[in-house]
Amino acid sequence: MSQIKDILKQYWNYDYFRPLQEDIIQSVLQKQDTLALLPTGGGKSICFQVPAMAMEGLCIVVSPLIALMQDQVNNLNRRNIKATALSSAMSTKEYSIAFDNALMGGDKFLYVSPERIETEDFRRRIKYHQICLIAVDEAHCVSQWGYDFRPAYLKIAGLRELFPNTPVLALTASATETVVRDIGDKLKLRHNAKIFRKSFERKNLHYHVQFEEDKLNQVLRICKKINGTGIIYVRTRRKTQEVADVLNANAVSALSYNAGLEAQERINRQHKWITNQCRVMVATNAFGMGIDKPDVRFVIHLDLPDSLEAYYQEAGRAGRDEKESHVFCLYQQRDIFELNENLKLSFPEMEVIKKVYTAIGNFFQVAIGAGKNTVHDFNLNEIAEKYKINPRDVFSSLRFLEKEGYLSYQDAFYQPTRILFIASQEDLYNFQVRNPKLDPIIKTILRSYGGLFTEFTNINEELLSKRCNMTPAEFRSVLKKLNELGILHYLPQSGLPKISFNENRVDAQHLYLAPEHYRFLKERAQEKVASVIEYATEKNECRSRLILRYFNEINAQDCGQCDVCLDRHSLFKKEIQLKIDQQILQLCANRNFQLDELVSVLYHFEAKEVIRCVNELIENGKISLSKDKQISLIQKKG
Repeated sequence: MSQIKDILKQYWNYDYFRPLQEDIIQSVLQKQDTLALLPTGGGKSICFQVPAMAMEGLCIVVSPLIALMQDQVNNLNRRNIKATALSSAMSTKEYSIAFDNALMGGDKFLYVSPERIETEDFRRRIKYHQICLIAVDEAHCVSQWGYDFRPAYLKIAGLRELFPNTPVLALTASATETVVRDIGDKLKLRHNAKIFRKSFERKNLHYHVQFEEDKLNQVLRICKKINGTGIIYVRTRRKTQEVADVLNANAVSALSYNAGLEAQERINRQHKWITNQCRVMVATNAFGMGIDKPDVRFVIHLDLPDSLEAYYQEAGRAGRDEKESHVFCLYQQRDIFELNENLKLSFPEMEVIKKVYTAIGNFFQVAIGAGKNTVHDFNLNEIAEKYKINPRDVFSSLRFLEKEGYLSYQDAFYQPTRILFIASQEDLYNFQVRNPKLDPIIKTILRSYGGLFTEFTNINEELLSKRCNMTPAEFRSVLKKLNELGILHYLPQSGLPKISFNENRVDAQHLYLAPEHYRFLKERAQEKVASVIEYATEKNECRSRLILRYFNEINAQDCGQCDVCLDRHSLFKKEIQLKIDQQILQLCANRNFQLDELVSVLYHFEAKEVIRCVNELIENGKISLSKDKQISLIQKKG
């Protein structure tokens, strides 16, 4: 017990665990398979990082998001904990070197994208190493009933064959009862697996749904009424900028964020918001995953989300410090129509999907029968324009091809320039002697960074170009030349989304898209949209209870603070006030009363409510208060 608390204090500087964290950690240390359901901001990473530090061997962490993987690796490295990420966006050479260094360098954590796990190379290299824990983050991705199903997650169970005695810890922030059962089945959790559930209730969040014809004015009212930072979610990139412009024009500092921005610009904007240089971030759903800003006071959805799981995740970015925060969903009747239309567009016809698959293969010049595990920078609009396909059809088809396991898609994330010297030090010295113009540039690079002969190293092109008295373009040209000459490997910085072929390319005519699977996915999507519409249009059920019921918490109490509860409370208070008014007037019609005497007679009502009603009746001229504090009825004249 003291060991894990010592680890928590030493590396994370926390004195106490959050609710359920310690129970989950103890289950893992007892080598039991474990499923942990913790709401957004519940501290999932601690649940596998702390026990892994207390165990002998390497912890494999399966995660679907490259940016999130890299963020956690960076955080661990800053705490002097060795960790490496093997993502599906790595080149073959970069992957191989990083893998070797992790296995031979005593790393404690190996973050792996699910696509990498199923490769023969991964299984061959990993099977002889001591694995203390297999942690599956975002475990709902393993279930076709979940809101973000990824076929590659189905391969995770294969690790069980390699490490039958290693415990598996599955973690998710949003899963229905059906998804929970599916996770256990698909990951082959043992029959004695423990399930830990923290209620999805967020008592500090006030949920509000408002039908608004003028959404932007309502947004301005919210921003002026509620202090602190906030996030506004919209569906399109164009809308992020439009809404941000309106806010800035009305003295509310705001930035827009979407996947279409340059990678470095996204990083800069995110940093400004996190450090409170900007108050409001207007974003698509590309923003938020892995962002741990505790003092977000409000989240506003200007467009209806595709599922209640997504809504709950995004809403959950408010109030992580457990302080009072607000979540708003603003909608119009048109939003419901658009949500249903978007659903239809998300399931293009089979021929459209095949056309998009062919276009992607041709664009990247991937031959039929080849391409497996190749990774490419992906510019959706460029492909759509070249092959005269609607961009929405490209995106929707890509998502469906991903669900069928043909391709994998990763949203845009920033990768800095990386280099690795592949010439031996002796060959490099001879090269420098023969190329005196390149010699000072190579020396500058070597003096600026370490480890350049053993692993791909992130470099700052602008900084190095200044040190070499060159323009960044000239410096990049030198790196390209050194790459061509076999002196080093050069991977230019990138901020584009990535696409990888999970299988060799097939002829589109042989592309198998199971009709029953297509129907299944469409039906699940329709159910999720129906749940969102029910949430938006419901007028009688507490918002918090409705969300909790969706996640199978059926005995939840009314929150007392959402718009439905407040409206109901307001009506109830009006009824009570009317009853108190009537009884005061009836009593005073017969004789005069002292205030404390009235309160005593009307003991079955709260004293403060009786006093408030007395004051309002005096103000309205229905009763009077004399100098000797006698309350009497004012008789109407005539």
